[in-house]
Amino acid sequence: MTAKTAGKIAVLAPQVADQIAAGEVVERPASVVKELVENALDAGARAIRVEIEDGGKSVIRVSDDGEGMSRADAELALARHATSKIRDATDLIGVATFGFRGEALPAIASVSRFELETASAGEPGVKLRVVGGRREAVEDAVRQPGTTVTVRGLFFNTPARRKFLRAQATETRAVVEAVTLLALTRPGTAFTLTSDERTLIDVRAAASPLERVQGLWGGALADTLLAVAHRAGPLEVQGFAQRPAQARPTGRKGYVFVRGRPIRDPFILRAGEAGYRSTIAPDDRPSLILFLDLAGDAVDVNVHPSKLEVRFRDKFFVEKVVEEAVRRALAPLAAASPIGAGDSGLGARAPWEGAPVPLDMFSADPQTPSPEPRASPLLQVFDTYILFQSDSGVAIVDQHSAHERVLYERVMHQLTGDGVPAQRLLLPLTLEFTPPELEAIEVHRELLRRVGFEIEPFSGRSVIVHTAPNPHPRFDAARCLQELVSDLAGGEGGRRFGGLANRLERFAATFACRAAIKAGQRLDPAEMRELVDRLLTATLPAHDVHGRPTIVQLPKGELERRFGRA
Repeated sequence: MTAKTAGKIAVLAPQVADQIAAGEVVERPASVVKELVENALDAGARAIRVEIEDGGKSVIRVSDDGEGMSRADAELALARHATSKIRDATDLIGVATFGFRGEALPAIASVSRFELETASAGEPGVKLRVVGGRREAVEDAVRQPGTTVTVRGLFFNTPARRKFLRAQATETRAVVEAVTLLALTRPGTAFTLTSDERTLIDVRAAASPLERVQGLWGGALADTLLAVAHRAGPLEVQGFAQRPAQARPTGRKGYVFVRGRPIRDPFILRAGEAGYRSTIAPDDRPSLILFLDLAGDAVDVNVHPSKLEVRFRDKFFVEKVVEEAVRRALAPLAAASPIGAGDSGLGARAPWEGAPVPLDMFSADPQTPSPEPRASPLLQVFDTYILFQSDSGVAIVDQHSAHERVLYERVMHQLTGDGVPAQRLLLPLTLEFTPPELEAIEVHRELLRRVGFEIEPFSGRSVIVHTAPNPHPRFDAARCLQELVSDLAGGEGGRRFGGLANRLERFAATFACRAAIKAGQRLDPAEMRELVDRLLTATLPAHDVHGRPTIVQLPKGELERRFGRA
C-alpha cells in the first residue's frame, strides 16, 4: 500500500533533515575541523592533533586527550540536538562553550564515512561507525581517555556538494586558518596539524598569549606587536596591535574574538584600524589580534549556524571602545621601534586560559620605560637626529618627524578652538598663486587663520599676508604657505593622509609636514630640549603623521651584546 500524504506539507525524513543541517554547519573540510576541535576544547583537551589528507576531502582525523564519553553518551551524541552544553533556553544567554547547538556530529556523519572512538576515565572505550547517516557498528575499544573522530570521503553521498570543494591547496589553507584561530584562543593547549603527513602547525602548550603568537608565526611578527589592554564600562578589550612603523599594505593578521570565541567582524577590525589615525600611511594595514570580553547578555552568539558572527546589543559603543583601546596601546614610547633583535616591546607575559578571557591576560605597562632626557645631555648628529640616554638604553629622535607630531597635535587643538595668536609681520608678504591655489586659499581661509595666516586678496593673482605663525626660529613663512597652499590645491593632503578621519585632520597633517623643523637644520641645546620634552608629552609620540617613527630605541642589552658584554 502506498503511503498517503496530507496535503502539501510533509515532515522530512531524519536523514534528509541531517543533510540539510549539514549544509548549514559543514561548508568544507575546514568547517568539520573547526567543529571537532571546538568539541575537543570544550572537553578540556590539553593536546589536540589534527590530520588531513587531500585538503581534508579524503580524510580528517581529530584526536584529543579530553574527558571523553561513556558508551551511552557517545551514542546519544550522534542524535540531532543532543548536547551537554545547555539544558534550556536561558542557558543560551552568555553561553561560554564553543559548541552548543547539538547538530555538528550528526550533520557531519550524514555526509561522510564517520568513525567515533572515545573513552572516559575509569570506563571502557567504545567505537561507533556511521556511513551517510546510517549507524553500522557499535563495538568496544581500548584507548586512553579522550576522543578521536575520523571523517572519510566528505560529501561522498552528495556529489553536487563535493564538486564545489576547492583545490587541495585552497582547502588546506582554510584548515590551517581554522586551527590557527582556535590555537590563539587557548595558549595552554598544544596543537598539531599535519597534511598528508607533513607538519604545518606544531605548537606546545604556551605560558602566555605572546608565546602562542611566537609559536604560530615566529618572533618576526611578535617583535612588532604591542599589548592592548583597555576597559570602558562593561567592555574589556585586550590583545595585540602592531607598531605603526611595521604596518604594511599586505600580509597583515587580523583576528577578533568575543568571549573567547573567534568571529568574523570587519567593522571591529576597521574600528581598530581607526585607532592608527595619523600614525600610518593610508594604504597600510596593521596586524590586530583583539579579544573582547563583555557580559553574556550584551552579545548574542546564536545568530549564525557556524557561530562565526555575533550581534552586539550596542555595536557603536563596542567599535568606539576598540578604537580607544588601540589608540591607547600606541601612546607609550614602547610603541617606538627598537634597534636590534629580540626586543618586542610587549607587556604580555601572563598565562591565560578558557573563555571568557580573564582581565589580567595582558599588562598595560610598557616593557620599556619611557626615556627621561632631563637626566642626560642631548646630542645632535648629522644636524638631523637627537640622541640621549634613557633608563633602558639610547633614544634617537628624528627632529623633523618629532616636530611634525608635536605640531600636528598642537594644530588640532587650534583648529577646534579659537586658533593661535599670530605674529603680525613688520613687512607684509606679497605672494602670487595660481587660480586653483587662490581658490584653495578661499576654501581654507578660516583654517589658515586659525593656524596663524591672515591673508587678503591684493590684485590679480597676488595676495597679502599680514600675519604668520612662528612654530620655530627657522620658520620660513612664505615657503611654508606656498607649499601648504600647493598641497591643498592639488589634493595632496587627501592622497598622503587619506587614513585621517576628516578634513581638519588632513589640514593639520599637511600644515605640520610643511611647517616642521627640517632635517639638516642645526639646533641649539635649548631648542633640542624643548622639542624632546614636547614630544614625550604628546598623545602619540612614537610616530609622525606619515607613519614614520619619530624615535627609535637602542636597548642597553643590545649594546652589551654587540660589545660582547652580554
